[in-house]
Amino acid sequence: MVVVFVLVGVLFLSVFACLHWYVWRRTVRETTVPGSAWRRAGTVLFAAGPVLMVGAFVGGRVGLPFWLVQVLAWPGYLWVAIALYLLLAVVAGEAVRPLLRRWLARRDALAVTGAERPASSESTVVAEGSGERAGGIAVETPPVEAQDSGPEDPARRLFVARLVAGTAGAIAVGTVGYGTYGVLRGPRVQRVRVPLAKLPRSAHGFRIAVVSDVHLGPILGRGFAEKVVATVNGTRPDLIAVVGDLVDGTVAELASAAAPLAGLRARHGAFFVTGNHEYFSGADEWTGHVQELGLRLLANTRVELPGFDLAGVNDVAGEGYEDGPDLTAALADRDPARASVLMAHQPVLVHEAVKHGVDLQLSGHTHGGQLWPMTAVAELANPTLAGLERFGDTQLYVTRGAGAWGPPTRVGAPSDVTVVELVSLQA
Repeated sequence: MVVVFVLVGVLFLSVFACLHWYVWRRTVRETTVPGSAWRRAGTVLFAAGPVLMVGAFVGGRVGLPFWLVQVLAWPGYLWVAIALYLLLAVVAGEAVRPLLRRWLARRDALAVTGAERPASSESTVVAEGSGERAGGIAVETPPVEAQDSGPEDPARRLFVARLVAGTAGAIAVGTVGYGTYGVLRGPRVQRVRVPLAKLPRSAHGFRIAVVSDVHLGPILGRGFAEKVVATVNGTRPDLIAVVGDLVDGTVAELASAAAPLAGLRARHGAFFVTGNHEYFSGADEWTGHVQELGLRLLANTRVELPGFDLAGVNDVAGEGYEDGPDLTAALADRDPARASVLMAHQPVLVHEAVKHGVDLQLSGHTHGGQLWPMTAVAELANPTLAGLERFGDTQLYVTRGAGAWGPPTRVGAPSDVTVVELVSLQA
């Protein structure tokens, strides 16, 4: 097993290095003069970016001081997103590059032909490549394409390389800049109505604010938590369901950042279940701390609310800590005639929820893919990427989450806080 892990690691690093070399070659080497300040600066950027990225991802796990992880996080995580979209743009540029060269060659050839052609009114162009008649003497004129049959002009090649690389860089920086702004401004509210056959008329219109994947950490801190709380409270929900991945760091590092969560307000309170990142960050400490902040922990248990049962299970990652999900414990001895809503961080638990007769499961975890085209990978790994979907008699709603993990950037998967309004068929 160790050998397989090492081989996979070596393969990944090899591919990673090759892709960086390819993008560096297209954007730096082919666009700059050897020994120039621009080439040195570009090379330093492509060497430092991956180092900062690795430092940001593993810094906390290897015991670096939190302040140092914060310093590494911004450039390191942003490099992940910029490198991704720079690679995609450079690859797309490969299709444009030969077309642009051909157009420029044809333009230059036409310009040369026009400059060499006699301006006499007696000159008559018969047809390109067929001949030219001046003073009654036929003079053969080669086709425009034939004049460009020699080696490509180095100046033209350099111009094309710089144009494609500059466009790719602008696209990458613009895409990441806009995607980062979308995260930092805070999540937007999304609303969805979910009919439940067992929901009584008295609970018709019950509103649950679903919050997931806030990911407070070295980048998203106290200010971001305040925006999330303000957004949630602004919806005036009857209940708040925080479905995991609240933090990326220990209580000692993030207690101040998480403090605004004490301001969450709902008529029936705020409830919390663990996500996989809580287990990476010290689940025991965090489950204790969120309760101190006023959130009620649902760890494989449930509570009866007016009109329905609300259950919550630990995340699948807890299985590695002997603290995994237990739907049997959470739903045991309940009245099956009552509607049930399950809080579970990962959508994959929906298949177990179907077996236990759950009416509605609320989940997060996917981020909606966060960075296109990684949405395709996330869709393959989860039964639902985002939104509402039915599995037998169980409905699953997956929020794209309020924050972001790794790069504080979202492309094609905007962040949200979802207000799920329960609808009674008897109303």
